[in-house]
Amino acid sequence: MIRVLVAEDSLTVRELLVAILESDPEFRVVGQAKNGLEAVELAKELRPDLITMDIHMPMMDGFAATKEIMVAAPAPIIIVSSSSSGREVELSLNALRAGALMVVPKPDDPGSPLFNGRQGQFLAMAKAMADVRVVRRWARSVARAHGPASELGRRRKAGAVRLVAVAASTGGPAALQRLLSDLPADFPSPILVVQHIAEGFVDGLAEWLGSGCGLRVKVAADGDPLAPRTVFLAPDGLHLAVGVGRRVAVVDASPVGGFRPSASFLFESAAARYGPEAGAVVLTGMGCDGAEGLRAVRAAGGYVIAQDAASSVVNGMPQAAVDSGVVDAVLPLEGIAERLVTLVRAAPTPPADEGP
Repeated sequence: MIRVLVAEDSLTVRELLVAILESDPEFRVVGQAKNGLEAVELAKELRPDLITMDIHMPMMDGFAATKEIMVAAPAPIIIVSSSSSGREVELSLNALRAGALMVVPKPDDPGSPLFNGRQGQFLAMAKAMADVRVVRRWARSVARAHGPASELGRRRKAGAVRLVAVAASTGGPAALQRLLSDLPADFPSPILVVQHIAEGFVDGLAEWLGSGCGLRVKVAADGDPLAPRTVFLAPDGLHLAVGVGRRVAVVDASPVGGFRPSASFLFESAAARYGPEAGAVVLTGMGCDGAEGLRAVRAAGGYVIAQDAASSVVNGMPQAAVDSGVVDAVLPLEGIAERLVTLVRAAPTPPADEGP
């Protein structure tokens, strides 16, 4: 039985969430909070297995409540957001950085033709998140201790990478923010990112990431030049790929392994266009998206990095990459930027009209 605390100030939405959860016999709603302060107190009292958290609530918003809960009574938290723009997106993403696992849209009206499908997706996500082991976040930032990096693959000469492709899912927004903020503002290689996130949030994610680093961050558009010092995020519902002539390709093709955008789709295109000059990074995430595409990167002579288990919110995607036997190095999150800088440092800058 998964014991759930629902925090939502709207009575109508709160009752709908409770009804959705309790339609599945594996869930039992043990508490309901109509503001952030109540959410914190009930989390301490009830110690639920899962919390659904609204962002805009009176007395204490969902971001502040998430921070308090992760210090006092850590539990898996899903942010349930009603908006994909403006201040609500910023608060939702900050809540992910504070320890929440993912953000999902509020449920559709039960009369909507999309209701049943999205209800099923929500319940599946809730079950998966309830199994995630979370750790206490201290009121003051404390450096986490990690073991030494694991070098799993063949050694290679540093300085060959001219394009970086990154994949992330659960826990990814906060991991991406850390990775990008650790990179220098003059990082010479373009970076392409597939981040699995709720539909409608990618524009806000680009703005949020860009505000915290020295690189330009944008949602990719088909035909964008693969410029240095630029991060391209996969748009909603479309594959991101490396196209001809050192340009971005945004592709409306079938899902790969159930995902669109797909990390494997991105990795395969990077390998095809850049060969041994492609670098691939797999960050925290659930599932195995990317593992197949990494085989192409490795076969082409590219370099593959996986985030380590200790710094991952969910180790599914990195572990799937490691299990596939194509990873060169397993690194803590705080060590990935340094490795990427080493790999690109000696790479020559190609002429403006040169294609891969």
